Amino acid sequence: MSRADELFISNCKEILNQGYWDTELPVRPRWEDGTPAHTVKRFGIINRYNLKEEFPILTLRRTFLKSAVDELLWIWQKKSNNIKDLSSHVWDSWADENGSIGKAYGYQLGVLHKYKEGQFDQVDRVLYDLKNNPQSRRIITNLYNHVDLHAMGLYPCAYSMTFNVSGNTLNAILNQRSQDMLTANNWNVCQYAILVHMMSAASGLEAGELVHVIADAHIYDRHVPLVEEIIKKEPLPAPTLVWDGTTDFYAFTKNSYTLEGYQFHTFEHTIPVAI
Repeated sequence: MSRADELFISNCKEILNQGYWDTELPVRPRWEDGTPAHTVKRFGIINRYNLKEEFPILTLRRTFLKSAVDELLWIWQKKSNNIKDLSSHVWDSWADENGSIGKAYGYQLGVLHKYKEGQFDQVDRVLYDLKNNPQSRRIITNLYNHVDLHAMGLYPCAYSMTFNVSGNTLNAILNQRSQDMLTANNWNVCQYAILVHMMSAASGLEAGELVHVIADAHIYDRHVPLVEEIIKKEPLPAPTLVWDGTTDFYAFTKNSYTLEGYQFHTFEHTIPVAI
Protein backbone atom coordinates (compact mmCIF):
# COMPACT_ATOMS: atom_id res chain seq x y z
CA MET A 1 0.00 0.00 0.00
CA SER A 2 1.37 3.40 -1.02
CA ARG A 3 2.38 5.58 1.93
CA ALA A 4 1.77 8.66 -0.23
CA ASP A 5 -1.86 7.56 -0.63
CA GLU A 6 -2.26 7.06 3.11
CA LEU A 7 -0.92 10.53 3.84
CA PHE A 8 -3.09 12.14 1.15
CA ILE A 9 -6.23 10.47 2.47
CA SER A 10 -5.38 11.47 6.04
CA ASN A 11 -4.63 15.09 5.03
CA CYS A 12 -7.84 15.46 3.05
CA LYS A 13 -10.01 13.96 5.80
CA GLU A 14 -8.43 16.32 8.31
CA ILE A 15 -9.08 19.33 6.06
CA LEU A 16 -12.68 18.33 5.28
CA ASN A 17 -13.60 17.36 8.85
CA GLN A 18 -11.66 19.92 10.88
CA GLY A 19 -10.88 22.68 8.41
CA TYR A 20 -11.80 26.35 8.31
CA TRP A 21 -14.05 27.62 5.49
CA ASP A 22 -13.30 31.11 4.13
CA THR A 23 -16.79 31.44 2.64
CA GLU A 24 -17.52 34.72 4.45
CA LEU A 25 -14.25 36.35 3.43
CA PRO A 26 -13.31 38.23 0.25
CA VAL A 27 -10.90 36.01 -1.69
CA ARG A 28 -8.54 36.65 -4.61
CA PRO A 29 -8.96 33.45 -6.74
CA ARG A 30 -11.81 33.21 -9.21
CA TRP A 31 -13.33 30.38 -11.19
CA GLU A 32 -13.50 30.71 -14.95
CA ASP A 33 -17.09 32.05 -14.70
CA GLY A 34 -15.95 34.81 -12.30
CA THR A 35 -17.33 33.21 -9.14
CA PRO A 36 -15.11 33.58 -6.06
CA ALA A 37 -13.18 30.36 -5.40
CA HIS A 38 -13.53 29.61 -1.69
CA THR A 39 -11.61 26.95 0.23
CA VAL A 40 -11.64 24.84 3.36
CA LYS A 41 -8.16 24.73 4.91
CA ARG A 42 -5.91 23.41 7.65
CA PHE A 43 -2.87 25.33 8.79
CA GLY A 44 0.45 23.59 9.29
CA ILE A 45 0.43 20.10 7.78
CA ILE A 46 3.72 18.20 7.85
CA ASN A 47 4.33 14.99 5.90
CA ARG A 48 7.43 12.79 5.86
CA TYR A 49 8.33 10.61 2.86
CA ASN A 50 11.07 7.98 3.19
CA LEU A 51 12.56 7.82 -0.30
CA LYS A 52 14.58 4.74 0.64
CA GLU A 53 11.37 2.79 1.07
CA GLU A 54 9.26 3.91 -1.89
CA PHE A 55 8.63 6.65 -4.42
CA PRO A 56 5.75 8.82 -3.10
CA ILE A 57 3.40 8.91 -6.09
CA LEU A 58 -0.37 8.58 -5.73
CA THR A 59 -2.16 5.48 -6.92
CA LEU A 60 -5.60 6.90 -6.02
CA ARG A 61 -5.37 8.74 -9.34
CA ARG A 62 -2.59 9.13 -11.84
CA THR A 63 0.16 11.70 -11.41
CA PHE A 64 1.97 12.38 -14.69
CA LEU A 65 5.56 12.09 -13.53
CA LYS A 66 7.29 13.14 -16.76
CA SER A 67 5.28 16.37 -16.96
CA ALA A 68 5.99 17.08 -13.29
CA VAL A 69 9.72 16.51 -13.79
CA ASP A 70 9.69 18.64 -16.94
CA GLU A 71 8.39 21.58 -14.89
CA LEU A 72 10.94 20.87 -12.15
CA LEU A 73 13.79 20.96 -14.67
CA TRP A 74 12.37 24.17 -16.18
CA ILE A 75 12.76 25.81 -12.77
CA TRP A 76 15.85 24.15 -11.29
CA GLN A 77 17.96 23.20 -14.31
CA LYS A 78 17.00 25.69 -17.02
CA LYS A 79 16.32 28.36 -14.37
CA SER A 80 13.78 29.77 -16.78
CA ASN A 81 10.85 32.09 -16.22
CA ASN A 82 9.43 31.74 -19.75
CA ILE A 83 6.73 29.21 -20.58
CA LYS A 84 8.18 28.81 -24.08
CA ASP A 85 10.89 26.71 -22.40
CA LEU A 86 8.26 24.45 -20.83
CA SER A 87 6.55 21.52 -22.56
CA SER A 88 3.25 21.72 -20.64
CA HIS A 89 0.72 24.55 -20.32
CA VAL A 90 0.38 24.62 -16.53
CA TRP A 91 1.81 28.16 -16.33
CA ASP A 92 -0.05 29.74 -19.24
CA SER A 93 -2.51 31.65 -17.05
CA TRP A 94 0.29 33.49 -15.22
CA ALA A 95 2.43 34.45 -18.21
CA ASP A 96 2.45 37.74 -20.11
CA GLU A 97 2.19 38.19 -23.88
CA ASN A 98 5.87 37.26 -24.25
CA GLY A 99 5.54 34.08 -22.22
CA SER A 100 7.29 35.45 -19.13
CA ILE A 101 6.12 34.87 -15.55
CA GLY A 102 8.34 37.71 -14.39
CA LYS A 103 11.03 37.46 -11.74
CA ALA A 104 9.62 34.23 -10.37
CA TYR A 105 10.74 30.65 -9.75
CA GLY A 106 13.58 29.81 -12.17
CA TYR A 107 14.61 33.45 -12.44
CA GLN A 108 15.35 33.56 -8.70
CA LEU A 109 17.40 30.37 -8.80
CA GLY A 110 19.53 31.70 -11.65
CA VAL A 111 20.57 35.01 -10.09
CA LEU A 112 24.27 35.09 -9.18
CA HIS A 113 25.27 35.84 -5.58
CA LYS A 114 28.68 36.58 -4.10
CA TYR A 115 30.13 34.22 -1.50
CA LYS A 116 33.61 34.02 -0.03
CA GLU A 117 34.21 30.96 -2.26
CA GLY A 118 33.13 32.85 -5.39
CA GLN A 119 29.99 33.60 -7.40
CA PHE A 120 27.18 31.02 -7.54
CA ASP A 121 23.51 30.95 -8.32
CA GLN A 122 21.38 29.14 -5.75
CA VAL A 123 21.38 25.76 -7.51
CA ASP A 124 25.12 25.69 -8.07
CA ARG A 125 25.70 26.78 -4.48
CA VAL A 126 23.72 23.72 -3.30
CA LEU A 127 25.71 21.42 -5.58
CA TYR A 128 28.99 22.98 -4.39
CA ASP A 129 28.13 22.60 -0.72
CA LEU A 130 26.86 19.02 -1.03
CA LYS A 131 30.22 18.06 -2.49
CA ASN A 132 32.53 20.33 -0.47
CA ASN A 133 30.66 21.20 2.75
CA PRO A 134 28.23 18.31 3.34
CA GLN A 135 28.25 18.97 7.11
CA SER A 136 26.83 22.47 6.53
CA ARG A 137 23.51 23.49 8.05
CA ARG A 138 23.24 26.37 5.56
CA ILE A 139 22.34 24.51 2.34
CA ILE A 140 19.16 26.43 1.59
CA THR A 141 17.40 27.88 -1.44
CA ASN A 142 14.77 30.61 -1.23
CA LEU A 143 12.49 31.87 -4.01
CA TYR A 144 10.50 34.30 -1.84
CA ASN A 145 12.46 37.44 -2.60
CA HIS A 146 10.39 40.35 -1.28
CA VAL A 147 12.24 42.87 -3.44
CA ASP A 148 10.99 41.13 -6.60
CA LEU A 149 7.47 40.04 -5.56
CA HIS A 150 5.89 42.94 -7.43
CA ALA A 151 7.48 41.65 -10.66
CA MET A 152 6.26 38.06 -10.34
CA GLY A 153 3.32 36.61 -12.25
CA LEU A 154 2.59 34.47 -9.19
CA TYR A 155 4.18 34.54 -5.77
CA PRO A 156 6.07 31.24 -5.27
CA CYS A 157 4.03 28.54 -3.52
CA ALA A 158 6.82 26.00 -3.00
CA TYR A 159 9.38 28.58 -2.00
CA SER A 160 12.21 27.03 0.00
CA MET A 161 14.35 23.89 0.15
CA THR A 162 16.70 22.97 3.00
CA PHE A 163 19.17 20.17 2.28
CA ASN A 164 20.89 18.28 5.08
CA VAL A 165 23.40 15.42 4.92
CA SER A 166 23.63 12.68 7.55
CA GLY A 167 26.45 10.26 6.81
CA ASN A 168 25.91 9.32 3.16
CA THR A 169 22.22 10.24 3.17
CA LEU A 170 20.70 13.43 1.78
CA ASN A 171 17.50 14.62 3.43
CA ALA A 172 15.48 17.73 2.57
CA ILE A 173 12.65 19.93 3.74
CA LEU A 174 10.27 21.54 1.24
CA ASN A 175 8.48 24.60 2.60
CA GLN A 176 5.26 25.59 0.90
CA ARG A 177 3.14 28.62 1.77
CA SER A 178 0.02 27.40 -0.08
CA GLN A 179 -1.13 24.03 -1.43
CA ASP A 180 -4.12 23.19 -3.64
CA MET A 181 -4.46 19.61 -2.42
CA LEU A 182 -6.30 18.15 -5.40
CA THR A 183 -4.42 19.68 -8.32
CA ALA A 184 -0.93 20.18 -6.92
CA ASN A 185 -0.16 18.21 -3.75
CA ASN A 186 1.21 14.99 -5.21
CA TRP A 187 2.57 16.85 -8.23
CA ASN A 188 4.85 18.86 -5.91
CA VAL A 189 5.71 15.85 -3.74
CA CYS A 190 6.85 13.89 -6.80
CA GLN A 191 8.82 16.85 -8.17
CA TYR A 192 10.80 17.46 -5.01
CA ALA A 193 11.28 13.76 -4.32
CA ILE A 194 12.90 13.58 -7.77
CA LEU A 195 14.97 16.68 -6.95
CA VAL A 196 16.33 14.96 -3.83
CA HIS A 197 17.21 11.93 -5.97
CA MET A 198 18.92 14.18 -8.55
CA MET A 199 20.89 16.15 -5.97
CA SER A 200 21.90 12.89 -4.30
CA ALA A 201 23.07 11.33 -7.55
CA ALA A 202 25.01 14.49 -8.49
CA SER A 203 26.75 14.51 -5.10
CA GLY A 204 27.53 10.83 -4.58
CA LEU A 205 24.92 10.53 -1.84
CA GLU A 206 21.85 8.40 -1.19
CA ALA A 207 18.36 9.91 -1.19
CA GLY A 208 16.81 9.78 2.27
CA GLU A 209 13.79 11.64 3.59
CA LEU A 210 11.68 14.42 2.09
CA VAL A 211 9.78 16.43 4.69
CA HIS A 212 6.94 18.51 3.23
CA VAL A 213 5.78 21.46 5.35
CA ILE A 214 2.55 23.10 4.14
CA ALA A 215 1.36 26.32 5.76
CA ASP A 216 -2.09 26.64 4.12
CA ALA A 217 -3.30 23.24 2.91
CA HIS A 218 -6.65 23.74 1.24
CA ILE A 219 -9.38 22.17 -0.89
CA TYR A 220 -11.41 24.42 -3.18
CA ASP A 221 -15.20 24.37 -2.88
CA ARG A 222 -15.73 22.89 -6.35
CA HIS A 223 -13.08 20.22 -5.67
CA VAL A 224 -14.73 18.81 -2.54
CA PRO A 225 -16.89 16.14 -4.25
CA LEU A 226 -13.92 15.06 -6.40
CA VAL A 227 -11.70 14.71 -3.34
CA GLU A 228 -14.42 12.80 -1.48
CA GLU A 229 -14.63 10.37 -4.39
CA ILE A 230 -10.87 9.86 -4.60
CA ILE A 231 -10.22 9.21 -0.92
CA LYS A 232 -12.81 6.39 -0.86
CA LYS A 233 -10.58 4.35 -3.16
CA GLU A 234 -8.24 1.63 -1.92
CA PRO A 235 -4.54 2.49 -2.28
CA LEU A 236 -2.47 0.25 -4.53
CA PRO A 237 1.18 -0.81 -4.06
CA ALA A 238 3.77 1.90 -4.72
CA PRO A 239 5.81 1.53 -7.93
CA THR A 240 9.59 1.20 -8.15
CA LEU A 241 11.68 4.18 -9.24
CA VAL A 242 14.22 3.33 -11.96
CA TRP A 243 17.25 5.59 -12.49
CA ASP A 244 19.25 5.71 -15.75
CA GLY A 245 22.58 6.40 -13.99
CA THR A 246 22.92 10.12 -14.82
CA THR A 247 25.09 11.97 -12.28
CA ASP A 248 25.55 15.39 -13.92
CA PHE A 249 22.74 17.61 -12.61
CA TYR A 250 22.60 19.51 -15.90
CA ALA A 251 22.34 16.29 -17.93
CA PHE A 252 19.15 15.00 -16.29
CA THR A 253 16.07 14.82 -18.52
CA LYS A 254 12.44 14.05 -17.82
CA ASN A 255 13.25 10.48 -18.85
CA SER A 256 16.15 9.98 -16.40
CA TYR A 257 13.77 8.54 -13.83
CA THR A 258 10.95 6.17 -14.76
CA LEU A 259 8.43 4.11 -12.79
CA GLU A 260 8.22 0.34 -12.92
CA GLY A 261 4.89 -1.25 -12.02
CA TYR A 262 2.93 2.00 -11.62
CA GLN A 263 -0.73 1.11 -11.02
CA PHE A 264 -3.38 3.76 -10.50
CA HIS A 265 -7.14 4.15 -10.31
CA THR A 266 -8.98 5.78 -13.18
CA PHE A 267 -10.19 9.35 -12.75
CA GLU A 268 -12.42 10.65 -15.52
CA HIS A 269 -13.18 14.14 -14.23
CA THR A 270 -11.78 17.42 -15.54
CA ILE A 271 -10.52 19.41 -12.58
CA PRO A 272 -11.43 23.13 -12.67
CA VAL A 273 -8.56 25.44 -11.75
CA ALA A 274 -9.03 28.71 -9.88
CA ILE A 275 -6.91 31.66 -11.03
